[in-house]
Amino acid sequence: MSNALGISAVTAVLEYLFNSVYPGSGLGSVTVTAVAPDIVQSRLGGTSASQLLVNVFLHQVTLSAAWRNVDLPSLAADGSTRLSDPPLALDLHYLLTAYGSEDCEAEALLGYAVQLMHETPTLARNQIRTALANLPPTNPLAGVLGASALADQIEMIKITPATLGREELAWLWTALKADYRPTFPFQVTVVLIQAQHLLQSGLPVLQRKVQAQPSLLPPFALLTEADPPNGQPAACLGDTVTVEGANLAAATGIVVTNSRLGVNQSLGPLANVNNASFQFTVPNPVLPPPQPNPSDLPAGIYNVSAQVPQGSDVLSTNGVPLAIAPKIGAGWPPGPLASGSGVKVTIPCTPYLRPGQQASLLIGGQEAPADPIATPTNSPSFTFATLMPSSQVPVRLRVDGIDSPIIDMTKQPPAFSGPSVQVT
Repeated sequence: MSNALGISAVTAVLEYLFNSVYPGSGLGSVTVTAVAPDIVQSRLGGTSASQLLVNVFLHQVTLSAAWRNVDLPSLAADGSTRLSDPPLALDLHYLLTAYGSEDCEAEALLGYAVQLMHETPTLARNQIRTALANLPPTNPLAGVLGASALADQIEMIKITPATLGREELAWLWTALKADYRPTFPFQVTVVLIQAQHLLQSGLPVLQRKVQAQPSLLPPFALLTEADPPNGQPAACLGDTVTVEGANLAAATGIVVTNSRLGVNQSLGPLANVNNASFQFTVPNPVLPPPQPNPSDLPAGIYNVSAQVPQGSDVLSTNGVPLAIAPKIGAGWPPGPLASGSGVKVTIPCTPYLRPGQQASLLIGGQEAPADPIATPTNSPSFTFATLMPSSQVPVRLRVDGIDSPIIDMTKQPPAFSGPSVQVT
């Protein structure tokens, strides 16, 4: 693949090829440039002698539609380690313009250049290498464009004519703030740019195990859902979660992952393991502040997969989602809150709130975002621009879209049971 110099290398190769076509044509001395047309016009305007000049100008760069969805980026099993990087595929759009002050000169210049592109629809790799190795010393990048790797990319460089209507050409030349000259638009495709990052590569597969099972039931361990206790939509630290599925009798542990928060943690042992389900307890370590690197699971959405030994291997099942909710500490609130402007409320909570997590406190229907935090904290503060008086209302802590539990789902009908406060 090419590197970031690929675009400039294409322009330099085109400039080199156009320079090679005019010697021996009988037209005389022809200058080939690759600058904006307004710069060409200002240079020509300062000379009185006749000058023949051909200019190739890159006026637009677009993503290649054919390559845009090829070779998507891949991640490792942890969901965060990048294993491969897709190339940036670009199409380059050029204007070839001929300048001549006498009759028929511009047309002749344009004819030779267009004939060259017609006879060279694809740039051979040796053409590219020769051009980049023999750039004129007037090119300020002559010493570095050889390292662009343009000749080594997997896709060949192709030149195709482009069709621009009179209105499009008029808009272009108006934007360029230069007088129109005979112009031939064309497109160069495709330039594949790929940064040479240090990436990881997956190991080859040593053995493939394929089995035929004369049954509609899956022969392997399968998870179908993870259920927090008491019908809650999310589990809290210390809760016992029931995981259901099939062929789970051999499960020995689970792995919970959250790629956004960088969590990949193994949990065990499991309890009440049978073929259809097992249970595990969400860890609830005692972590008094300060804790610059708390070990509790932060609130968020996790992927839960089971670990099942099979022979000498340990297989991972499919994953099911599990939400871990924040929880407001027991004993809060200490009493009624005073209404007013700029009211600051501090609450105890578990798990620790990490920098970068989106948190807010809801008192009834009034919501305030968390004050900025630089280090993990279990006592975040929230500033209400205006806190209105209210009767006793529920209080929720919302972290990354997950609310702390405030409803007792075991009652019929469900009832509020979480912390509540009155604003006076």
